[in-house]
Amino acid sequence: MKRYSKILAMALTLAVIILAAGCGPKTETGANGSQTDADKVTIGIIQYAEHVALDAAREGFIDSLKDQGYVEGENVVYDLQNAQGDQSNLSTISDRFISNKVDLVLAIATPAAQAIAGKTSEIPILGTAITDYVEARLVDSNEKPGKNVTGTSDMNPIKEQIELLVKLVPDAKTIGLIYTGSEPNSVVQAEIAKEAIENLGLNHTEVTVTNTNDVQQATQSLVEQCDAIYIPTDNTLASAMPTVYGVTAETKTPVVCGETGMVKNGGLATLGINYYDLGYQTGQMAVPILKGEAKPADMPIQLPAGYDFAINGTIAEEFGIEIPEDLQEYVFEMEQ
Repeated sequence: MKRYSKILAMALTLAVIILAAGCGPKTETGANGSQTDADKVTIGIIQYAEHVALDAAREGFIDSLKDQGYVEGENVVYDLQNAQGDQSNLSTISDRFISNKVDLVLAIATPAAQAIAGKTSEIPILGTAITDYVEARLVDSNEKPGKNVTGTSDMNPIKEQIELLVKLVPDAKTIGLIYTGSEPNSVVQAEIAKEAIENLGLNHTEVTVTNTNDVQQATQSLVEQCDAIYIPTDNTLASAMPTVYGVTAETKTPVVCGETGMVKNGGLATLGINYYDLGYQTGQMAVPILKGEAKPADMPIQLPAGYDFAINGTIAEEFGIEIPEDLQEYVFEMEQ
């Protein structure tokens, strides 16, 4: 009987040791036999599509966290996922992040934020490259989001962009707009642009697209109806700017865009957002959340810290457009 009691006691002791080991910090054995910490902060990045602006926002975010002590491979792991503009991919990526229980999600562009926010109310979500969080139904208000989503807005100085267009193309009477009709941010910006155009006593016309396959035909239709074109920050059009340029170059129709990446790919000019800086700003919002010092529900949506002029000198020369003296310092040459 004593022997049985000793065996039982040893078994119980062993069970306690095993249980305690299982409840301790999670570790993994590296290839060289060393122990690696499996409790690193995990951040899932869901990016709607691949183009210059969204890529820059992602890099700015990662650099911002690095500058604040979150170094990839040391204390933070990034799960980088790009949906390539596909809604089903967004859903799959969102499921992946939820299943893996990431600590925070960076959602780049409105469709990405809507996809992940529609699947979880628990994981903190930071958005960037999103124009209107309220219109996209991601937050209750910009001042007090009230949910698990907050972030930075890429709302442009649209009135000033239209004024820039008129300054560069003073003879323009009708301004054309092209944007994605199903993208809430683009619709919001287009309405603001139309009001700004009307306030200047000018006419406007518009065409909308559903995907990049529509862009060439839509642009061809638009250039026949206008003297210059305005394109807001729009993911579809940003991806298809070389196509837009292929059409406008034939008719010498200048295009003022919502952001610098679009100008570099064939637009004439912008007074717009630096998306790297916007991503960096978003990274600064991430750290208080990761440290448990703040919740997205209580963090107001932040507007861009500033805007930059960008003028494509190659396009200006090709289209015969004279750049005013006060804008000369912002001229750059397009990479061929």
